[in-house]
Amino acid sequence: MYEGYETVIGLEVHVELATKTKIFCGCSTAFGGSPNSHTCPVCTGMPGALPVLNKAVLEYAIGVGLATNCTITRYAKFDRKNYFYPDNPQNYQISQLYLPICRNGYVEIEAPGGTKQVRIHEIHMEEDAGKLIHDEWEDCSLVDYNRSGVPLIEIVSEPDMRSAEEVIAYLEKLRMLISYLGASDCKLQEGSMRADVNISVRKTGTGEFGTRTEMKNLNSFKAITHAIEGERRRQIERIEEGKEVIQETRRWDDNKEASFTMRSKEDAKDYRYFPDPDLIPICVSDEMLEEIRAKQPEFRPEKMERYRREFDIPEYDIDILTQSKHMADLFEETVALGAAPKKVSNWLMVETMRLLKEHELDPEDLRFTPKHLADLIKLIDDRKINGTVGKEVFEQIFAEDVDPVSYVEEHGLSMVADSGALSEIVAKVLAENPQSVEDYLGGKQKAIGFLVGQTMKAMQGKADPGAVNQLLQQELSKLVQ
Repeated sequence: MYEGYETVIGLEVHVELATKTKIFCGCSTAFGGSPNSHTCPVCTGMPGALPVLNKAVLEYAIGVGLATNCTITRYAKFDRKNYFYPDNPQNYQISQLYLPICRNGYVEIEAPGGTKQVRIHEIHMEEDAGKLIHDEWEDCSLVDYNRSGVPLIEIVSEPDMRSAEEVIAYLEKLRMLISYLGASDCKLQEGSMRADVNISVRKTGTGEFGTRTEMKNLNSFKAITHAIEGERRRQIERIEEGKEVIQETRRWDDNKEASFTMRSKEDAKDYRYFPDPDLIPICVSDEMLEEIRAKQPEFRPEKMERYRREFDIPEYDIDILTQSKHMADLFEETVALGAAPKKVSNWLMVETMRLLKEHELDPEDLRFTPKHLADLIKLIDDRKINGTVGKEVFEQIFAEDVDPVSYVEEHGLSMVADSGALSEIVAKVLAENPQSVEDYLGGKQKAIGFLVGQTMKAMQGKADPGAVNQLLQQELSKLVQ
């Protein structure tokens, strides 16, 4: 039933920018905080309060536009988008309709069929709305305006995507570019990156678009994938049953794996846009544009190419390390302090990734310093601690960015250098495990592994496994003679 149809998808991606203050006032943009504690007359829409554009918002928007191959609008304006809803304190949203800051761009994605270009219609700046909190016990809704006035850019694509896989590839590409720029942390779970999905279906080979529906504020790749697949099925079923697909806004319920009507789809005329009279036009000078262009970072493709030239690490390592700019920066700065590239890569890709997954964190959440990782690697290289203790110390570095040198000293974790003490423990282990000794002498080479483990346990892990192995072999060889 679902064969013979093509899915046509376009996205509106909202990204909260990483400014410290809001788009038109000086209130904090920090996530969380007591309700309505990050507010002032401007972002709560008080009469007579006048907005003033935050320059950093403009710079971030232009930076994203350049990274996505857009034409920068040199003379741009803000407009009022009028609608009435409790989380919208002014009863209008300051946005851009007629002269958005960026237009006609594209990004390249790796789609199932190969490299594909997804066109970007425009990028515009706007303010976020507040947040409605529904209290089921009191049967009422409360409004928190902390998010009202938080700066957003909205990235509007052309309907160039044909599957959920292409949509996720596009979103991952945007997230990587924006994260590399430092323009946003793009955390879907905190709402700093949200996607509205416009989707329609048509018979394969048909040139004309079908009627589209919009799914609002999807904030996980899983939800986006399920919503696309579910809405595709729903629309095809309606067409096959001879029913009409209605242009509307729908809400996806991931628990029920179904979408529900929210409201009829509005067009621009429904919002009665008009130029905002309180904000002056934006004139982007040659000097400003070149200054922002000069600040563009080394993006992932260029970074990967440089890693191939400069560092003797496998392609797999390069692919993992460069997926996050923060992780790549940690790698480079640790290597610059004298640590071997492959050893740094191993700590980041194995232990760091394990702990990130365990604590459900992103690489951008890492707070330990390159120096402490470099110092830990040196402690192991200098045989001050062994690898097992190193992992224990690294967990503390990961959690609290402790100084590994001080931590090892304070907790008595240095490897025991007293050969007499080690010889005494080895003799005791051999005496207490005659069966393992007999097995080894009988040709079972693996038996020595158990003896090494028992010795390390007796030494509380503070011995060099290599030295323990060597000493055990020496003592066992004496028994053969």
